[in-house]
Amino acid sequence: GPCTECSCSFGKEPAKDPSHTKKKENGDQLCVPKIFFGTRTHKQITQITRELKRTVYSSVPMTILSSRDYTCIHPMVSHSSNRNEMCVELLEGKHGKSCSYYHGVHKLREHHALQSASGVDQAWDIEDLVSLGRKLRACPYFAARELMMEADVVFCPYNYLLDPQIRESMDIKLKDQVVILDEAHNIEDSARESVSYGVTESQLRAAREELHFMVSNNIRQMHHEPLQAVCCSLI
Repeated sequence: GPCTECSCSFGKEPAKDPSHTKKKENGDQLCVPKIFFGTRTHKQITQITRELKRTVYSSVPMTILSSRDYTCIHPMVSHSSNRNEMCVELLEGKHGKSCSYYHGVHKLREHHALQSASGVDQAWDIEDLVSLGRKLRACPYFAARELMMEADVVFCPYNYLLDPQIRESMDIKLKDQVVILDEAHNIEDSARESVSYGVTESQLRAAREELHFMVSNNIRQMHHEPLQAVCCSLI
């Protein structure tokens, strides 16, 4: 059957270079693994792509996964404090209109159009993607995600690789792929952050009041009573 870990599973043509595909004993095709390159900050991704540009691998198919904070160009959503929610609402057409930038993603999707934008096949950075997105009125956030299907190198912050929820939402599959972590001594802190959550005392008190209301009105009492007890003990 087709490989499920890379672009082969999307019905694309297999790589022309025969060295790019190996044959398993039973005749199945194996895909060349992607390289996932994780960094601590977005600024470091900029530095790394700048270095990649100086190598003979400058034209390798690549993408950079980033949050909407860096890549949303919608005039209203990009200035909102909750870009993720507003984006989802627009795409669902909740208020009767959708995002024209999202529907223009195909303009950015063709990898060579992006790499040849400056007349030279070369590595690019988030800023290059965003400025081309503005020019083409196409969404850089979703384009970067779609480029991942064809990319040989995927740059992203640590938490995209460490946090299972982000991995799932971004459709990142690390099985049989190559993972490189830059400045890996920061991984412990990043791992702790990705499974930590902060709440204030006022939030806890508000939650306790709501749960008390639920319990006293006999609404799913069995579920809400233990939660109320947790809030009380934390307070």
